[in-house]
Amino acid sequence: MWKNARMDRMTRNERPCWVLVGGRRRLGRALAEDLARDHDLVLTSSRPWEGEDWTMDLAKKTRIRTLHWDAERPEVASRMMADLAALDTAGAVISGAVIVAGTFPEAHFGTWTPEVLEATWRVNLAFPLLCAQALAPRLAEGACLQLLLDTSIHQPWLKRLPYSAAKGGLASVVPGLAQLLAPRVRVVGHALGAVLPAEGSDEALLTERTLLKRLGDPADLCRAVRYVADSPFLTGEILTLDGGRRWI
Repeated sequence: MWKNARMDRMTRNERPCWVLVGGRRRLGRALAEDLARDHDLVLTSSRPWEGEDWTMDLAKKTRIRTLHWDAERPEVASRMMADLAALDTAGAVISGAVIVAGTFPEAHFGTWTPEVLEATWRVNLAFPLLCAQALAPRLAEGACLQLLLDTSIHQPWLKRLPYSAAKGGLASVVPGLAQLLAPRVRVVGHALGAVLPAEGSDEALLTERTLLKRLGDPADLCRAVRYVADSPFLTGEILTLDGGRRWI
C-alpha cells in the first residue's frame, strides 16, 4: 500500500501521515475515521485485522496500513521497530502519532495480586512507553506525539486504583518526553473524561458528575487532537477534557 510512496507524493497534494496506536476500536476508530478526511494513516491493534470491513471504507478516502502490535507479546518492541523501519523504507514520513491503546479493568482493593497489577501496568503504562520510544526516532521534525490519559490523574478511580496509577505514571512522563524530544518533536497528553463509557456504566450518574451535564463525545477528542497538532508552541502539557468533572 505504501509502495512508490515518494513518487506518489510528486503527483498529488501531500497528506500528513499519522500513526494511531490502538486505532481499531472505540475512540481509536473514531479518530481514524475523522483523520481519514485529510491524513494518511497507520493503524495498530492488539488483535489481527481480519474482518474489520470498515477499514475498506477508509481506504476509499485515504491510504492506510494496518499493523498488529500486541502488548502481551514479549517481542512487541522488536516488532514495532521492524514495522516502523519498513514504513520508513517505503517512504512514509510520520508527522504525528496518537497513542490511544489501553484497557479499563476494575481491580478492587483486597483483590490485587502481582499478576493483576503487572497485567494492568503492562498494557496501560509499559506498552505506551515502548510505543513512544519506538516512534520518537521515526517522527518527522515538527511532529507531535500525543498520549491518551484519563481524568483519574486528577481523581483516582477507587475501583480501578492500579489503572489510575498507570495513567498517573504516564502523565508524569509527558513533560519528561517533551524535554527529551525537544525541539524536534512536541509531546502532549489528553486527560479524557466519560466518553463512550464502559458497558454497564451508570451514564446518568456520570453525566451528573460534570459541570456541563453531558457525556463527552468522540468528536470532542478529535477536535482536541487536531488543536494540538495545529499548535506549534504547545508541548509538555496535559489537556483535560472531562466536562469539568474534577471541579465537582
